[in-house]
Amino acid sequence: MAGLMGIGLSGILSHQTALNTTGNNITNANTEGYSRQEVQFATQEGQRTGAGSIGSGVTIENIRRLADDYLNQQIREDSSLYGEQEALNTELTRLDNLLGGDTTGLSDALNNFFAALQSASEDPTSLPQRQAVISEAQQVVNRIQGLNEELIQQRESVKTQMQQGVADANTLLQSIAELNLAISESPGLAQGQMPNELLDQRDEKLRQLAELVSIRVTATGGSQVNVSLANGVALVVGGNASVLGTRASAEDPLSLEFTLTAGGRTLVVDDQINGGTLGGLRRFEAEGLQPAFDDLGRVALALSESVNHQHAIGMDLEGDLGGLFFSSINDLEVQRSRVVANANNQQPQTAQFAVEISDASALEGGTWILQFGDNGSYEVIDQASGEVVNRGRLPSDPEAEINMPGFNIRYEGGSVNAGDKFLIQPTRNAAANIDLEISREEDLALASPIKATTSEDNLGTGVISQGTMLNVRNPLTNTLLPGFTQQQTLANVWLTVSFTEAAGVLSYSVTDALGTVLDTGPYDPGQTNTLLSADPGDPGYQGFQFEISGEPAPGDTFTINFNSGGVSDNRNAELLAALGTANTMNGGTQSFAEGYAGLVEDVGVKTRQSQLDLEAAQTLLEQSTNQREAMSGVNLDEEAGKLIQYQAAYNASAQVIAVAQDLFDTLLQSFR
Repeated sequence: MAGLMGIGLSGILSHQTALNTTGNNITNANTEGYSRQEVQFATQEGQRTGAGSIGSGVTIENIRRLADDYLNQQIREDSSLYGEQEALNTELTRLDNLLGGDTTGLSDALNNFFAALQSASEDPTSLPQRQAVISEAQQVVNRIQGLNEELIQQRESVKTQMQQGVADANTLLQSIAELNLAISESPGLAQGQMPNELLDQRDEKLRQLAELVSIRVTATGGSQVNVSLANGVALVVGGNASVLGTRASAEDPLSLEFTLTAGGRTLVVDDQINGGTLGGLRRFEAEGLQPAFDDLGRVALALSESVNHQHAIGMDLEGDLGGLFFSSINDLEVQRSRVVANANNQQPQTAQFAVEISDASALEGGTWILQFGDNGSYEVIDQASGEVVNRGRLPSDPEAEINMPGFNIRYEGGSVNAGDKFLIQPTRNAAANIDLEISREEDLALASPIKATTSEDNLGTGVISQGTMLNVRNPLTNTLLPGFTQQQTLANVWLTVSFTEAAGVLSYSVTDALGTVLDTGPYDPGQTNTLLSADPGDPGYQGFQFEISGEPAPGDTFTINFNSGGVSDNRNAELLAALGTANTMNGGTQSFAEGYAGLVEDVGVKTRQSQLDLEAAQTLLEQSTNQREAMSGVNLDEEAGKLIQYQAAYNASAQVIAVAQDLFDTLLQSFR
């Protein structure tokens, strides 16, 4: 009787455990990271008799957690990929909407500005038209500066997200280390009884960590796991967790770099932060945000340089030279701000460098690293590609220059040590530095300061043009040319063009008021003849040129003079308006609008690609999640069936006990 009673009791207890486990599965069906548990029954050792072995009931051998390490690792990898693409796409979409929006982009402001210049060229004496030009120019400045401010805000937002992501990662790392200890100290572990709930919690923490950064998880051979970054730098070893951090980058203080502190030692792990939200934010900063700063600045520089040059060689309503329209792109303070010394450079860090824009049309958007070796040797490295684009040895004399496409790196003095690095950013801050210098309508230089007149005594059919202004300062020396006194004042440019004939050959000569010959040569009546040199190195360079066509007669003269009283002259206004469609960027292949459109297009292409990558990553994550759910997820219909099965077995075991009780009662009655 006792054996039958024990068999029934073992059935009741075992199936009660099975019912509890099944109920636990059902109630945790929606718990994130929960793995379905399964009761494994085993037959108790039987009682051996002369007639054979008699069973003694059932026991619970194990409550198994249905989980697969490979599937969990796959989910972690796919979570890292999805987290990276989601962060990248979110930020790129925000940037794309900013740059390409009708109300936030730059295209409309540029178009309105050059349209206002075109309108002013039709009536250059109209003060309202001139005011419209100034107003639209201010709108361009406001829009460029506004875009730059928005980019700064997005940069700060990215930095905040990085800092929050690091804080979340540290919390998860500490939790994983604590769970490692709790699992290793769990009762029954030596008998193979795993703490299923703790294992689920650890796997879920690992999955959440993988959403932030790509990780590698390695089992120790016991119950613990070690966690490292993708390249093997340890994050968690047993019960010890390292601490991730952020700080201002030594290379660029406006950006953050990632650090890892363990055992009192801090390492920079920027290159190891890949995948996950943190990796996606790093990619956006490198692939989206910094190029946007650089290319927006490149548009601002090209616009400022072109308009400033054309405006400076014009004449305003009061008869003065035009001067600056936008702020100077080569102000000394601005030049120096384009170079950032690495914080890790050797002391005393006295080296001073500056970057001068030599040709904005040849500028490429980007950032370079000037790195020094022994004895003043240097390399200029493209930061994006890592390619060395220039190398040499820096002379000991200050004012030495390193020539690059569109800009020069000028050494201004101080000591340079082997290993020192400098970040070269020719265009990064240009959008913040642009400003409008013109405030009065009268200061707009819409006229040309030169003109030519034909002598009334001329006998030939020669016709002279009204001249083309090139410069008011010599580009090689930056000194004022002979016909101009100071920045806002004209001198009397009084040149005479005369013609003589000798041996049947007609010749011309250009002389100044003192009789100095500035240009001379044979005249060809069959073509347009250009007077005066365009070479700044030529002694006769005047900063302007004229053309004569037709057939002048010997003795004919033309006079070149300043455009006194030329208030109705619109020649410079037309040239300023023409800059709107002139190819002044990318080596003379794009206009300002096209250059900005190229930036918008580049960001748009990256945004569309990131959207496709995000959708692909989401599909992969859904597939791996479904595979895990197929093994570890709770199927409520299946669990409901098991409830009925275990309940029936429980009732049957109770019936076995009832039968044993009846037999025992019958036996007792037979002895009464």
